[in-house]
Amino acid sequence: MKTEKALKLIEIINSNDQLIKVFDALDEIDMNNYYIGAGAVVQSVWNELTKKKSNYGISDIDIVYYDEHKNTEYDEKRITQEIYDRISEFPYKIDVKNEARVHLWYKDKFGYNIDQYKSLEEAIDSWPTTSTSLGIRRENKVEWSIYAPFGLDDIFDLKLRANSRQITEEIYMNKVQKWCSKWSELKYEKWNVEIIPIKYPNVIKIKI
Repeated sequence: MKTEKALKLIEIINSNDQLIKVFDALDEIDMNNYYIGAGAVVQSVWNELTKKKSNYGISDIDIVYYDEHKNTEYDEKRITQEIYDRISEFPYKIDVKNEARVHLWYKDKFGYNIDQYKSLEEAIDSWPTTSTSLGIRRENKVEWSIYAPFGLDDIFDLKLRANSRQITEEIYMNKVQKWCSKWSELKYEKWNVEIIPIKYPNVIKIKI
């Protein structure tokens, strides 16, 4: 992963007041094994690159964590409420998911079964596109952990490529159509069943 792009990613996140409110709230409730991932983070980058307002097109903030022991829907809702309690007048939905229990409801939502993820990073490895397979965590106000199994190039190149490890063509194209309707500058590749190899399996830590 190129360090200059990782630094730029964190700079963009730091400039998004609403995202920082969530990181602050997560600090207060002492969340550790989590990432803020996918949409809100990547869309903040797209907004910077296409000269849009920092919060344009963002509808929710995805927070994922991994806990095999407290793995009920109630636990997810409790964490969600603890975050909301620490943020006033927040404009977005906060979507908290325990990736240790996704396999329990995945078939009802998407029509087919998946195995239980073994880790938070394994879950991110399966997310729908190479650019949105991304998680970021703030460790201590100045140190950040970034997990981007396909790197950051596609994000900064405004490129959408299918990560076909788990999703279907329909899921991918629905994402493409939704995002391209808001960010016309995005370029996308046609659906491809070829599995794109993971190049950057390690978490990169950056201080800024």
